[in-house]
Amino acid sequence: METCTMWNKMIEIMKQDIKPATGCTEPISLAFAAATAAKELGEPVQAVKAFVSANLMKNGMGVMVPGTGMPGLAIAAAVGALGGDANAGLQVLKSLTPDVVAQGKQMVADGKVTVGVNETTKHILYSEANVYGESHHVRAVIVDNHTNVVLIEKDGQVIFEKKASCNDSEADKITFLQSLSIKDILEFAENIPLANIQFIKNAENLNDALSKEGLTGKYGLRIGCTMEKSIKEGLLAGDLAREIQVRTVAASDARMGGAACPAMTNSGSGNQGITVSEPVTVVADHIKASGEERVRALALASMVAIYAHSYLPKLSAFCATVTAAMGAAAGMAWLLDRKTPYQTICKAISSMNGGIVGMVCDGAADSCAMKVASAAEIAYRSVLMALAGIRVEGTDGLVADTADECIRNVGLLASNGMQQTDCEVLHIMLNKNKEVAGA
Repeated sequence: METCTMWNKMIEIMKQDIKPATGCTEPISLAFAAATAAKELGEPVQAVKAFVSANLMKNGMGVMVPGTGMPGLAIAAAVGALGGDANAGLQVLKSLTPDVVAQGKQMVADGKVTVGVNETTKHILYSEANVYGESHHVRAVIVDNHTNVVLIEKDGQVIFEKKASCNDSEADKITFLQSLSIKDILEFAENIPLANIQFIKNAENLNDALSKEGLTGKYGLRIGCTMEKSIKEGLLAGDLAREIQVRTVAASDARMGGAACPAMTNSGSGNQGITVSEPVTVVADHIKASGEERVRALALASMVAIYAHSYLPKLSAFCATVTAAMGAAAGMAWLLDRKTPYQTICKAISSMNGGIVGMVCDGAADSCAMKVASAAEIAYRSVLMALAGIRVEGTDGLVADTADECIRNVGLLASNGMQQTDCEVLHIMLNKNKEVAGA
């Protein structure tokens, strides 16, 4: 493929996979389905009945929904149906009013919102919202992508439909991404005209603002602000490694804790977007990088993360902040080593394969911020090792001689090796905490 064509394709994919989202993308997907259905109802919504895939249930049942102060898919479906913006995509809940939130909470409390697992769907990502008014019923179905509406029915009559299976363009996209290498992406990030990738600056702006919001201590597990306080008290060292961790995890605290601020996603996930961009932003601040260096480092990090994620299922038992952090490692390594960046990037990614690949996704929740913190920490540690010429060698476990093969090995583990893990994680989540008190 010609270089110009390859670079244009990378830019096209980055614009597809790097988008703002208000709230965790799995409950937001259901909220979007509910808003889409409600838009066609033509009368006030009285009830919602929803069905989702097992993976979407896992990722949506415990996470806070922005602006509501409540976790879970039921409240997402309720406020999506009552006041969501069906034209806003992943920012469907950006304009919720207090009245809509109050109505949504009452609807949930009254048992007028139900969410179940669709046991028959073959789609890893599936959201179905059925909204009911006094006289009408509308059904909206989303598959494969968080906002990919494939069916709308009103009173049993189809009013919109498109092919539900993975389309040719998506398959072509994956084929293209898996034809790349880290060297291809590095050459792209270093040489593409700056104006063509300037849009990536929005990822820094949004996710750094989210980090500042998280440091207020209002959200989630408050890991970022707790670590910041511990630094001031002398309980933790205040160095660059810690600042990377603090500022990155603070953004995840805010996102998972229901902040109304949007995150810039990567590969369909806000936490992945945060993990990709915030460590690079912190290092860029530390070394006083130029505007061009910041943009190129962010483009490199974002594209490496997208490339690595192309080997993963849409949703799985594998925590994809790991592949996102590989992107961050690439961006940080490039900023810190401008003489031999390729070698340093490859060493860092290879070491990450030996250190954090086994982290399990047990659904979206406040605790995701702890995984983000771990991923950011080991990414920077791996960069420091690489700067010293050290890496985990290809003789160790899942680690291969080349970084590109390391990434492919991660994909094999997530796609083939962790299917049963995924089933068991969901089984545990749906059946825990049921012991009778005193029994």
